[in-house]
Amino acid sequence: MGSPAAPRCTRLSSVADEVERGRAAFARRAWGDAAALLAAAAPSDVDDLERLAVAAQLAGHADESEQAWTAAHLECARLGDADRAVRCAFWLGFALLLRGDIAQGGGWLGRAARMAEEAGPVGAGHGFLLVPAILEALDGGDHGRAGALAAEAVDIAQRFADPDLLAFGLLCRGEASIAARDVDPGLRLLDEAMLSVTTADVSPITTGIVYCAVIEACVDAFDVRRAAEWTEALRRWCAAQPQMVVFQGQCLVHRSQILQARGAWADAVAEAEHACRRLADPPHPALAYALYQQGELHRLRGDLADAERAYRAASEQGFEPAPGFALLRLAQSNVRSAVVAVRRMAEESRGGIRHPGILAAAVEVLLAAGEVDRARSACVELDGLAGTSDTPLLRAAADHAIGSVLLAEGDATGALPALRRACATWRELEMPFDAARARVQVALACRALGDDDAAALELDAARATFERLGARPDLARVAELAAQPFRRRPGTLTARECEVLRLVATGRTNREIAAELVISEHTVARHLQNIFSKLDLPSRAAATAYAYEHGLV
Repeated sequence: MGSPAAPRCTRLSSVADEVERGRAAFARRAWGDAAALLAAAAPSDVDDLERLAVAAQLAGHADESEQAWTAAHLECARLGDADRAVRCAFWLGFALLLRGDIAQGGGWLGRAARMAEEAGPVGAGHGFLLVPAILEALDGGDHGRAGALAAEAVDIAQRFADPDLLAFGLLCRGEASIAARDVDPGLRLLDEAMLSVTTADVSPITTGIVYCAVIEACVDAFDVRRAAEWTEALRRWCAAQPQMVVFQGQCLVHRSQILQARGAWADAVAEAEHACRRLADPPHPALAYALYQQGELHRLRGDLADAERAYRAASEQGFEPAPGFALLRLAQSNVRSAVVAVRRMAEESRGGIRHPGILAAAVEVLLAAGEVDRARSACVELDGLAGTSDTPLLRAAADHAIGSVLLAEGDATGALPALRRACATWRELEMPFDAARARVQVALACRALGDDDAAALELDAARATFERLGARPDLARVAELAAQPFRRRPGTLTARECEVLRLVATGRTNREIAAELVISEHTVARHLQNIFSKLDLPSRAAATAYAYEHGLV
């Protein structure tokens, strides 16, 4: 009678062994092994079902993870554990939303909300349901509501001592604060969120989400030092889990951004390409960011056709390639399209986290188009935003814009201090490309003031950096500038001031000069003031005589 039971006992022993091995693999974060072993064991225990759901999700097996979360939810509901059932439904719904399955994800979150309402505040589960509402408020620009909901999530997390919800709450509070331009407190909240995931017992899925979101927020907030520090921490975390798939791609995107900033462009290109491959099959929401990063690198290296393809691919994935696409149009000499784009972007992004970067690009494009007054308006706004935070990179971007606008207005003397500050900050931040671009502007200011030797030194230094990086468009510009004769202009007038003086000498009014040079009458008047001051001239008649005497007409 005992022999027929022997195979059954053997099977049960085998299943129990697979479960134990699966648990051991989970504990050592071998997610692929854990998912395979637990799936083979077909567990019914809620703890093991949740382990299977997490391991499968991290290993990139989305369907297996969905089935395990569903089974865990149903089992918790059967056992009457409403709070845990709500959590399982949340994680399933949230994962589906991240995959782009909006209807299914919304359905599961709706079920979780109904269960939470029926059960009442018996645990932290109802706090997790605030997360989608927070993200919706952030996307809609309602930063006050997002911050209030995030604070509520933190309160619930502390009440029920839930480390995962606390990490989410701190992250969302920080993001809401930064989005509202209260940058420094927001960055401190992000640091606190990161501290929670590195010191507390936070689940690996929450840890990965917080890592990636914090780094992205630091990049958007122009805090390259924090971004670099947390990117390296994310790299180490990912490297310790070689079977993890889901966060590896995002890590590569962030590494590419930091490598680009640090001047390691060849490595940045390789990481962006690797990220695109990792995120493309199956398509992940972060694929759009990887494609945009790829487009940025192509543009900076002068591969304009490849840049356009990458930007368009990012757009197809739902991410507007701003401001890169406008800067691409400028590089393609399609100035009109670039101007139209940055004007729209600047209006549309107002109040958003990407607004400062778009303003910096707008200054560059508008100056290239000769729209100095509009460039000044964008510069003033950027300077105001830089004043709201203690972020060196944003301050450098504002100083570069200020110096460039002053230079375009003919005030080379006023431009130099701002440009040198920008250059010094970028060197401190170890951002060689940006520092070199500032040195080109310094060279132009020195040339306008008649200091040819200083201008040549600055151009030579910038050229060396552009050659090392492979920044072909900027290298071509330096070559063009260096080829221009270094001649002193009468009274150290700038090129634009010489144009204005020449037109004054032909009898044109300020309005006519403004129309011909596509600048405002106010800018023309400012140029005339500079001309009168530099040449010690009392009137337009004297300026006309000076122009004829020096062969400007």
